[in-house]
Amino acid sequence: MDAQMQKDFIKGGAFLIENRSANEIFTPEDLSEEQRMIGDTTRDFVDNEVLPNIEAMEKHDWEMARSLVHKAGELGLLGANISEEYGGLALDQTTGVVIAENFGRASGFGVTFGSQTSIGLLPIFYFGSEYLKEKYIPQIISGEKITAYCLSEAGSGSDALGAKCNARLSEDGKHYILNGEKMWISNGAFADFFIVFAKVDGEKKKFSAFVVEKSENCRPGAEEHKMGIKSSSTTPLILSDCHVPVENLIGEVGDGTKIAFNILNVGRFKLGASVTGGAKLALHHAIRYANERQQFNVPISSFGAMKHKLAEMATRVWVAESMSYRTVGMIDALIGEDGGDKEKKLRSIEEYSVESSINKVWCSEALDYVVDEMVQIYGGAGYSADYPAEKAYRDARINRIFEGTNEINRLLIPGQLLKKAMKGELGLLQAGKALQDEIMNPQISFDEDEGVLAKEMKLAQNAKKVALMVIGTAAQKYMAELQNQQEILMNAADIIMNAYAMETAVLRAQKLAEKGNAENQIDMAAVFCNDAMQKIDMAARNTIAAMTEGDEGKMLLVALKRFTKNNSPINTIAARQRIADTLIAANKYVF
Repeated sequence: MDAQMQKDFIKGGAFLIENRSANEIFTPEDLSEEQRMIGDTTRDFVDNEVLPNIEAMEKHDWEMARSLVHKAGELGLLGANISEEYGGLALDQTTGVVIAENFGRASGFGVTFGSQTSIGLLPIFYFGSEYLKEKYIPQIISGEKITAYCLSEAGSGSDALGAKCNARLSEDGKHYILNGEKMWISNGAFADFFIVFAKVDGEKKKFSAFVVEKSENCRPGAEEHKMGIKSSSTTPLILSDCHVPVENLIGEVGDGTKIAFNILNVGRFKLGASVTGGAKLALHHAIRYANERQQFNVPISSFGAMKHKLAEMATRVWVAESMSYRTVGMIDALIGEDGGDKEKKLRSIEEYSVESSINKVWCSEALDYVVDEMVQIYGGAGYSADYPAEKAYRDARINRIFEGTNEINRLLIPGQLLKKAMKGELGLLQAGKALQDEIMNPQISFDEDEGVLAKEMKLAQNAKKVALMVIGTAAQKYMAELQNQQEILMNAADIIMNAYAMETAVLRAQKLAEKGNAENQIDMAAVFCNDAMQKIDMAARNTIAAMTEGDEGKMLLVALKRFTKNNSPINTIAARQRIADTLIAANKYVF
């Protein structure tokens, strides 16, 4: 961290070893009037312009897609986070998350929007030369031209450096000549130019990125026949002796890995917000259908089984939203009120790469839960394409693959935390030693805090101790070989994610309670913490059994039992009924 960023701030990953108060986190209730107005504008555009044309785009009317991208550009929605010098609005990252959340309602067109404003734009904005920025960014954020991002290949997905696409410098030194084929290109059929990753001279250390304009030698292949997001275009990209001016190299030769991974960080925290927007819309439809559908002469929403589903769906949506805004709030706080320069923005986003990965995984899986239960609430109609549940179910599934698979991100979460610790950027080692002392010499606690959700906050703090115990034990046992223990790392990631989600839910509910009536939010935080701790206990128990044996294992299991013990379990059935009753009475998602 350079002198420009040396100030008091919440370090990325510090949630695991530091406790926060409610007034230290950003929540949706803190949005400014301007941010709310931009959210309303985005939602109106999606509901009134995009959704009525989804069917046309599912039939591959890409002129309609181009038209809608252009309209979004006219509204300023494509360049919200881009500097004014290139035609953007220079707004903060939180505003970008507000826009992304509302585009999560837009079915496959949300993918079109994301490719245009994130992965297809930001490599140029953050890493491109001034020439590339001036030439391409105004065209992208106005919607005049369409962009696409080309990293994956048939034989290289998560293993980006396994790419075969090759670039070689022409004899006169004026062009790079690209050959190869890229796969899964969003906006592929109608993009005007592409961000293409290739190895210069076939060398991994020269993995690089280029802006490549569409031509006979750079052309899309046939449209993919996809399970979902059919209103977005997905094609291969075929490069055959494609001549790219040397000026179109993004950054330097060999910068490809840095560019790809940094841009994915941005995509991850915004994807968390986007899928939350999709989950809200799915829940909205489910509530209305449950109120309308009658069985045994009463609405199905009156049945306890349906109330359980609606309340659990709402709880996961609310927690996902809370995590999304907490994370982007930290990013904006680090960037500062002056907005920072491009380099500072990128470093600030990178600082919270762990939280971004958590958002991506947790929120995309929350969406999957919501749409699955949506189908169940609709019953047989949920399986019919004449009702919204069927398409929501299909569209949701891709989000666990986008922006790095959830498996890759699960491996990254503990891995990045340990890397920060080894660099001295995060006090995990000191916290681990203190925890080890606590395990060896347990103290009787007389904590009698009776404040709002005090017991749940204690559970969240203990959940963090479990996470520290598991990753500390894993690091000691496997050392340099830990990266090969994928099951251990993924279990650790699940514990870490649930700990972050628990603390976030409690802090937001406490913050709301300070301002007035927050009965439902308190219920949601309490129900979530109750259930999440049970999941943490199971994941930790299985992981400890895999790593240890004998006295060491017994000692850790005793500590686990102490940390996960819930002395005051709540009546989750009654709490869920209260949550559901509010939704049913409002006939929509209201939290």
